[in-house]
Amino acid sequence: MLAEFLGTFVLILLGIGSVALAVAGLPGSGRQSVPFGPADWLIIAWGWGFGVIFGVYVAGGVTGAHLNPAVTLAFAVRRSVAWRKVLPYWIAQLAGAFVAAALVYASYRWAIDSFNQKAGLSREESLPTFSIFATFPAEYFGNSWWGPLLDQIIGTGILLLLICAITDTRNMAPMGNLAPFVIGLVVVAIGMTFGTNAGYAINPARDFGPRLFTFFEGWGSIALPGRYQWFSGYWWIPIVGPLIGGVIGAVVYDLLISPLVKARRGPEQEGHVPDEPTRKR
Repeated sequence: MLAEFLGTFVLILLGIGSVALAVAGLPGSGRQSVPFGPADWLIIAWGWGFGVIFGVYVAGGVTGAHLNPAVTLAFAVRRSVAWRKVLPYWIAQLAGAFVAAALVYASYRWAIDSFNQKAGLSREESLPTFSIFATFPAEYFGNSWWGPLLDQIIGTGILLLLICAITDTRNMAPMGNLAPFVIGLVVVAIGMTFGTNAGYAINPARDFGPRLFTFFEGWGSIALPGRYQWFSGYWWIPIVGPLIGGVIGAVVYDLLISPLVKARRGPEQEGHVPDEPTRKR
């Protein structure tokens, strides 16, 4: 639990720190709209990618570095982790995300207040500064919950499908300790392809931990229940969507690819396949 807490803490600290830089920390901040231009989005995508890389390096040798309730649930479904560990890991991940959000806020509080003052927004009206911490759906979805939910299912499904492939030593897994770096690149790729639909939470702890913090810190209904001009009650979508998508991604890999790589190795080689980190538990 301590490893999952600290690994998730590092992931969220660097991830939302990159969003804080793009929103409020750069010269010229203070626009009323959510200020995500192409350059901002590159900062954010790479910030989250590096957050994943270093978070996995922190916790990988202890738990395999889930850092994401969707990963924990998917690994439990595929029997790579005991079911009794699911709830404790979830609690640790949520706590790590909450504490990381608090520390980013402590560092960027002056920039956030300056942004809101320049934009003429109260904290409860400031979707741009809320977006530092948690996600929201693009305005083009209107009040449809299905579009953002589908986006989260697809994004997390891709994430788990590729995590399963990258960590499968019977397949073309990266050698040495490169797996965390490659998984970080997966998150960068998801951000650059599906990110603007709904902020690519793809991790219930990543969204709900900081969302809970912002609720207590004064963002009010923007945080919970997630009320925007075009949508209300968004908070549950970045939780349910990733949990569904993660299981689907892992099951698709185990049904379509895992039996093939096992068969190609042959029974005489299976006994010499090194365990995946998650199977050591």
